Amino acid sequence: MRFVTYESPGGGDRAGVVDEGRVCGFEPGLTLLDLLDRGDLARDAEHVVASPSEVVPLREVTLRAPLEPRSLRDCAGFLQHLRNLSATADMPVDDRHLRFPPFYFSNVAAVIGPYDDVPIAPDSTMFDYELEIAAVIGKAGANIPLAQAEEHIAGYLILCDWSARDLQLNEMPLRLGPGKGKDTANTLGPMLVTPDELEPFRAGRAFDLEMTGYVNGELVSRGRWSTIDWGFADMITYVSRGTNLRAGDVIGSGTVETGCLFEHYSIDPRNFRGWLRPGDEVRLVVEQLGELRQRVVEGVKAERLSSGY
Repeated sequence: MRFVTYESPGGGDRAGVVDEGRVCGFEPGLTLLDLLDRGDLARDAEHVVASPSEVVPLREVTLRAPLEPRSLRDCAGFLQHLRNLSATADMPVDDRHLRFPPFYFSNVAAVIGPYDDVPIAPDSTMFDYELEIAAVIGKAGANIPLAQAEEHIAGYLILCDWSARDLQLNEMPLRLGPGKGKDTANTLGPMLVTPDELEPFRAGRAFDLEMTGYVNGELVSRGRWSTIDWGFADMITYVSRGTNLRAGDVIGSGTVETGCLFEHYSIDPRNFRGWLRPGDEVRLVVEQLGELRQRVVEGVKAERLSSGY
């Protein structure tokens, strides 16, 4: 099953199910978050395909972010990504990365849709994309055992964690997390794909699916989801320790190897293609999950602090 949120021809946004090139829409006002709270996506999908409120060709709709997350945690699942940029970012990959998947909380208010324009973070001249997978929690729980962790996943989608590297490098030595370096935009989309759709591709701790990233049509990033070091089962077990995960919480995988410009800058600065600029088109593709296609635009001017910063 593939769930979307789309702009209805009748006005407003609706949740829907993709079925043979068409979107079968739920009744107005019902969101994907509401469906997750009801707890039976399979039943709801079967019902809406049999008796939709409206039917629209998929190619004709404008897709939104599939849901507004209740929380967004981004983990470090692909360790080679960290190794590739550790020296430049002053973030050594020490033994703790091999013991648990670290994460930070991102900004749910900055979630945008799969084809929305992306503003450059204020005062940034080193703007970047990050090619990731996200898992959406469908069943609430706390202290979730590893063997049952994947049962809490409603589905997967693509996550782009847009990053202002100059702001991030300035903030990270303060040891409080990335802060404004990752506060401007987070893309989710284009659709929520349920785990049964991906099961034929299972490999290792994930699925053997290619992940690619393009800037203005140029292939920049290429990796595979199956190379992940910390799968979502470990991530869910770790982040649920001593706390509740709720339906609608989102967990990011971290960036796949080569999945951002920063890695290329760190590995080969002399031949670096440059950071994102207004007018650039970024296209991120994951097999079976679809693609994000977004244009980078000028951001707002930064308001100055009393220090002048």
